Amino acid sequence: MGWVGERVRDARMLDAYLAVEDAASWSEWLAFDEAVPWAPREPGVYLLRDPASQVVVHVGMAGERAASGRPRGLRGRLATYRTGQDAVGGFVEAALDRALADPDWVARRLDDLRSHGPRRTRQWAAAAVAHAAPEVSWAVRPERADAKLLADQVELLLRPHGLWTR
Repeated sequence: MGWVGERVRDARMLDAYLAVEDAASWSEWLAFDEAVPWAPREPGVYLLRDPASQVVVHVGMAGERAASGRPRGLRGRLATYRTGQDAVGGFVEAALDRALADPDWVARRLDDLRSHGPRRTRQWAAAAVAHAAPEVSWAVRPERADAKLLADQVELLLRPHGLWTR
């Protein structure tokens, strides 16, 4: 059951995950913080999953280059999550929403606020992503258009099964 994960037991979810697995050559699941430096700079699709349940919670894609022309690809896109950029959209916003609903997380943030003073929104968002502690798997695609097609296909398969995106 390797890539799909042994905790996925719902038959319809399992079928969808197996279809996703067959749609591309995916990397192994890695802890998010450890994976970012190893992520390729090529375009592709990435999946984020909750490590406890092994449920995929986010499907995303990355293109070739930033506005600067510097290759960013999958590594660049994942790095923006780690730093809390894009706090009002996509996975970072969903992680922040969930963290703010966790009284223990909020209490730790308030303790930090009292001890160290205010933080920027992106610092709170980065802390929320760290709190979510997702695992990541990716599939490299030759071009942005190929990544978009794969991301759309995967999102269609997984939307009924717990994605955090609206």
